[in-house]
Amino acid sequence: MRQPVPSSDQKDSLADDERWQMVERIAASPGLQKSARLRELLLYITEQTLHGRASQLTEHEIGCVVFGKPADYSPLDDSSVRVHVRQLRLRLHEYFDSIGRSEPLIIEIPKGSYIPVFRNAAPGPAAPSTLAKEVVPGRFRVGRGAPWILCTVLAVLCAFLGTRLAVYQKGAIVVARVHPPWPLSEVFDSDHNTYVVVSDVNYGMMRIIAGKPGSLEDYLKPDFPRNFMPPWAGKDEGPIMNYISSSGLTSNADISVLVSMIKLAGDDRDRLSVRFPRDIRLRDLDEGNYIFAGSPASNPWVELFQNRLNFQEAEGRVGVEAKEFVNKDPRPGEQKAYVGLRFTGTVGEDYADIAILPSPSGTAILILQGLQQEGTEAAGRFLAEAKQRRVLREALGLTSDPTTKVWFEALIRTKAVAGAPNSEAIVAARLIH
Repeated sequence: MRQPVPSSDQKDSLADDERWQMVERIAASPGLQKSARLRELLLYITEQTLHGRASQLTEHEIGCVVFGKPADYSPLDDSSVRVHVRQLRLRLHEYFDSIGRSEPLIIEIPKGSYIPVFRNAAPGPAAPSTLAKEVVPGRFRVGRGAPWILCTVLAVLCAFLGTRLAVYQKGAIVVARVHPPWPLSEVFDSDHNTYVVVSDVNYGMMRIIAGKPGSLEDYLKPDFPRNFMPPWAGKDEGPIMNYISSSGLTSNADISVLVSMIKLAGDDRDRLSVRFPRDIRLRDLDEGNYIFAGSPASNPWVELFQNRLNFQEAEGRVGVEAKEFVNKDPRPGEQKAYVGLRFTGTVGEDYADIAILPSPSGTAILILQGLQQEGTEAAGRFLAEAKQRRVLREALGLTSDPTTKVWFEALIRTKAVAGAPNSEAIVAARLIH
């Protein structure tokens, strides 16, 4: 069987190539230490390209060589190569945004391609390398403003952290431990911290202003804000655009979700903390349980898990057409798509997907994504009510609260009035195997 890593003779022929030397440094960096598959993928596509065999880098070829798939496997039915290449792109962004800042070159894998491209990292117009024909602008960094709204919210919520349920027994105070109810118990354990990742309202606004769908890859690039600046933004609009691009603001819906999560955490709230999307890196997901509030349109990290869900968010023209959840596998009585509110603050129905998934490291991921803010808030409200949690359990075919991990997703419908959800009901539910 062909090997996904270069032979010793091939390595020797590349030993003096500064591009290969840099790739070896990346492969040995902390960001790739926990993933042998990503290291093999990076080394293989680079070795093939530097030896003039870039034309062989098809999805099927990579699947067979690096992932050990049979020769007759179909990339249409198996997306593992695309998923790993997308993760590798993110790891490369992280490397050059941290310990690789001083590298003289930058390696990228353009969307829709598996061929690595090298370019100079020096500011200003980049000189094309032997593998890159396009001139790519130099790196650009924007300072981050403090997420002051979150600070205010957290200050108000600090009172929750000292709360304990105490009962008196024989004249002594006995502290009774309060455990999170199912399904919140899935994302709390004694060995890990739990992080609530709120949405980035400014990212959503910049998408609408620029008319671009955006992606997690775009969001993590150092020049992210600049690439979303509209061409019409002039001197008068400069201050507000700079504020939008550099400040960290979340939504009222996310604050509502955060309050619900703190209340439901019980005594495990001591291990609960809040993160802003711009402050997270991919490797952080290996270090704890995560709760993501918002959809990919406002919380780009949710994009990482979309291919594992049955109900996937779809969007037409950004900021113009209503978003919807596409039902990949409709069951009897279900619709092929569920269309939500066109804008936050209008009257009508909105939808949210609640999902709990395993992370690669064995921890848990809870996703609360509404098509609009009303949907996200409704997802938090739904889990906060004991009656609704019982309805969820029954919809999944569970007779009692499970004692082992149960992965699932549930589509929730809410009626929105004046920017707030008014009622919640389950539309469909799935166990995830």
